[in-house]
Amino acid sequence: MTLEDALERAKALGVAGVSLESCFLPGMSLAAAVDLRETLDRFGFERIWAWGHPSGLCSGAAPERLHDLKDHVEIAARLGAKVMRICCGSRHTRPPEWPSHKAALLPLLRDAAAHAQRFGVVLAIENHIDLLADELVELIEEINSPWLGVCLDTANNLRLLEDPLQAALKLAPYARATHVKDVRARAGNPHDFSFWPSVPLGQGVIDLPAIFAALRGHGYDGLLALEIDYLDPAHENDEQAIIESLDYMRGLLQ
Repeated sequence: MTLEDALERAKALGVAGVSLESCFLPGMSLAAAVDLRETLDRFGFERIWAWGHPSGLCSGAAPERLHDLKDHVEIAARLGAKVMRICCGSRHTRPPEWPSHKAALLPLLRDAAAHAQRFGVVLAIENHIDLLADELVELIEEINSPWLGVCLDTANNLRLLEDPLQAALKLAPYARATHVKDVRARAGNPHDFSFWPSVPLGQGVIDLPAIFAALRGHGYDGLLALEIDYLDPAHENDEQAIIESLDYMRGLLQ
């Protein structure tokens, strides 16, 4: 599927916007971003540019990646994206000790937020199986910039064995973007990614009505971006899972 195919499919599904992952669009230049902006405008899509998958800043251990993050802020601005999702790390890069983890991230995120402000782009840190909810809140509050918020993934903190609703309630006040995802438990080790496959929204264990209510209560009016990262093998048809999930979200918004 080409990018154009994907956008055509999104339009056919009647969605209002898309979140575009830079890792699947390598080599995006500023000139190409201008062309893509024209396409997104033609479709009438709200858009988020997403940087950092799979490991972002490697939990602060790869400060040299800040240069790439900054380059993508400029791409986001050319695309007309008001928000750029970023990843500080992943489950593979999370250090064992929070104080050193935090100390490594803070100067990078301060620098990134200052750069983003110059281009009018808000950075939204995803809870990317690398940060507990309280840790992410601590980062956001300590930096205290309107140009830095959260991309709230509704299910990822369950993969860190945190209560996903309580994590979402803590993060909702800072949400500037979302990954709306539902998961269920399978056999095996709950510390393994495959233990928590995605399912169509409303068919898993995530309390999405309560999370949507929290987002609404905090005035969130950004994109509600459906994410299906690893579809439960019991659901063979990803197209059907997408349709069912979008219908479920529309029901919550009525």
